[in-house]
Amino acid sequence: MDDPEFIKRLKSGDNESFRIVVGKYQALVLNCSFKFLHNRELAEDVTQDVFVEVFESIHSFRADSKLSTWIYRIAVTKSLNCLKSQKRKKRFAVVISLFGDDEVEHQLSAPEDTHPDKGIENRERARILAWALERLPDNQRVAFTLSKSKDMSYDEISSVMDMSISSIESLIHRAKLNLRKTLFGYYKQHI
Repeated sequence: MDDPEFIKRLKSGDNESFRIVVGKYQALVLNCSFKFLHNRELAEDVTQDVFVEVFESIHSFRADSKLSTWIYRIAVTKSLNCLKSQKRKKRFAVVISLFGDDEVEHQLSAPEDTHPDKGIENRERARILAWALERLPDNQRVAFTLSKSKDMSYDEISSVMDMSISSIESLIHRAKLNLRKTLFGYYKQHI
């Protein structure tokens, strides 16, 4: 997928090459976005935005990294921008609710299990983890999410985030410490 001839065809606007890229990376981009947004519809919207950006910006791709890394970088950036936008909307919704209008509802999807109690328990754990992840600084959240949910190596994360491997190691370490502290505080207060 990263061979120079394929990249050249992409840059020339070859629709078939673009379809191949979408077919190969669409599920990966959707999953990446979902890990940040915890909302299927938003993740689908971001996925579309990512491929529009890929199509419009492929001429600026310098092949310093793999094509997949470049696409991941766009997906992470678009997901974080969407999160920031959602947070602004929530703040605005709180102000509106003070004046009697309805609040914006945020839904979190979690994997279902065959046993109803297990599904409820899994949803609650996913909700709490998502809550704790939202409290991490953006760089820590991105590094941790790519490491744990995408099983990316530190080298791959380094390419996606455009940071040194030692910085990535440090971010993930601090993310784990911060998550441990946040989750400990949550469970101590609620149990």
